[in-house]
Amino acid sequence: MSVVGLAKIESPGIEDGISAIGAPASAVGVVIAVLVLSPETLAAVRNARRGRVQTSLNLAFGSAMASIGLTIPVLAIASIWLDGPLELGLGGTQLVLLVITGLVGALTILPGRATVQEGGVHLVLLAAFLFFAIHP
Repeated sequence: MSVVGLAKIESPGIEDGISAIGAPASAVGVVIAVLVLSPETLAAVRNARRGRVQTSLNLAFGSAMASIGLTIPVLAIASIWLDGPLELGLGGTQLVLLVITGLVGALTILPGRATVQEGGVHLVLLAAFLFFAIHP
């Protein structure tokens, strides 16, 4: 919870930094998400270095799914009382990356064992997402 508070405090500085480098405003959300997910990310990296790829992926997926699984329903409920439509803000490219990530995630998790190669595919998808977040 303290990480979320830190992200809220630092968001004006993050917004200034994003605008200073000329990246689109959508990159602010990516930076804040990285900040919020950083503790689990560090634990996942630590486990991956120790050869525990499955534990690493479980940490990473669990953290991301908890964040998404809590945020979207809360916003959907809040949109009942807030003016304006609820939009996820995903363009065509981001929707394709989301679907590919879901399919690759299912193929990684369902067999019960993850390999280094599958972890590499996830890193490539992350790199593509970050690239398109900065250069839409």
